Amino acid sequence: MDRLLVATLNILNLADRWDERLPLLLADMAALQPDLLGLQEVVYPMQQDRLLGAAGEGRYEAVRGWAGRPEYGNSLLVKAPLVATDVERLDLGRSRAAHRARVALPGGAMLVIAVTHLHHPPRAHAERLRQVAVLLPWLDATPPHDALIVVGDFNADPREPAYARMREAGFRSAHAEANGAEPAVTWPSGLWAPAMDDDGEPDCLDYVWLRGAV
Repeated sequence: MDRLLVATLNILNLADRWDERLPLLLADMAALQPDLLGLQEVVYPMQQDRLLGAAGEGRYEAVRGWAGRPEYGNSLLVKAPLVATDVERLDLGRSRAAHRARVALPGGAMLVIAVTHLHHPPRAHAERLRQVAVLLPWLDATPPHDALIVVGDFNADPREPAYARMREAGFRSAHAEANGAEPAVTWPSGLWAPAMDDDGEPDCLDYVWLRGAV
């Protein structure tokens, strides 16, 4: 497979004017049609992930990994003809989790993709580093594969120890590799809403990490 389109998005559950955001997200999803999309803060009873998966011409499977409670967490959207197999979930503590799946690519290469969402408070550097320390051995123990992708909201800027630890483990940031640097801001989105999360300065917190032949 010569080209694989991968994306990540924290959809922020039902917060921040969800009813107004949803049409914008559907339009973006219909236009982008990624092969693999990692979502965070999905409310499963609202079928938020499946709504996005049905936005365009592609047919998507939603592979979920709950975090904190069974009706809420992360989701991986996999676009047909790709198929997710061998799905496993990892509890990271603090109501956070990761889940991974194997995806066979056309041509025979085997990809493992994981979705995660790390602890939130801006000053919780040590907790995020602890979560990465739990995540990495679990990723290293995945069945044989040619490439590994980790997507998600790390709540960690590029100056944090958690970011450095991912790089020490051999992961490359897709955006930094393609553009020479991380984006200045991935959070907040620029949208204003009552009671919105404004804890922390705007920064790059979301990543697509690559390791191996990808």
